[in-house]
Amino acid sequence: MAARSIASLTISFGLVSIPVKLYSATQASGHVSFNLLHKGCGSRLKQQYVCIKEDVGVAREDMVKGYEFAKDQYVIFTPDELKELEEKGTKTVDIIEFVPAESIDPIYYDKAYYLAPDKGGAKPYALLAESMRKTGRCAVARWAARGKQYVVQVRPVQGGLVMQQLLYANEVRSMSEVEIEEAPVREAELALARQLIDQISVEKFDPSQYEDDVAKRIHAAVQEKVAGHEISVAPVPEETGAQVIDLMDALRASLGKAKPGVPAKPVQAEPKVAERKPPKRAPAPASEPAARVKAGKK
Repeated sequence: MAARSIASLTISFGLVSIPVKLYSATQASGHVSFNLLHKGCGSRLKQQYVCIKEDVGVAREDMVKGYEFAKDQYVIFTPDELKELEEKGTKTVDIIEFVPAESIDPIYYDKAYYLAPDKGGAKPYALLAESMRKTGRCAVARWAARGKQYVVQVRPVQGGLVMQQLLYANEVRSMSEVEIEEAPVREAELALARQLIDQISVEKFDPSQYEDDVAKRIHAAVQEKVAGHEISVAPVPEETGAQVIDLMDALRASLGKAKPGVPAKPVQAEPKVAERKPPKRAPAPASEPAARVKAGKK
């Protein structure tokens, strides 16, 4: 079934305007969700907000929004005040700059959208996509929607353009906040690790090779439940402490296990360090004649 456009936008590229249609690049059809039910009668539950001071339920019409600026101290905003603070949507993706495609770390990636040319936009759309392919660059732009302002990346992919919503810098934690113990790596370990990487390497990533096994198990269990069958529950294994293993032994054992459908490559023996031979001793001086006559004696 053909995808349905969710919005019409315009990419502003210098003095060029490119009309495009926006499509969601992801779907939640594979997502498994459960509803909360009353254990006694099996009816669905509804959420209720309770005042922590008076311990009574509060109706939606009696709710207001507030921002906690200090412990248990709030400033209240009316719906009109919040509406005034929202970003006004312009339906325009304004390109600010072009940067090397590899300069944007994927850790900043958020939601992705497909862009397709709208009426009259095929030529400039193709021009922008091909120009970025030839230069190895992508576009960084601003986009306002749903009352918010987003920084987005527009990049060429096979078949068209993708608009990738990006996180702001303050939304991404620094790697320096993570404690990582430094550990030296020996050349022999590095050589075996590279062999292992070569053994299970492929030319490109194929997402169709991967499936959500948990979702498949849940869907199968749902069908069993619908059919009135009981689900057998396996006992939870006892947790055991992490085993300390020799790194070189683990690498060698991993090299012996080939990827399914890929013949195992021969394991090269770890290069041996030449044994150091003891230094040669200088030849001992010839022994003196036993019948040497000492000076002054006959």
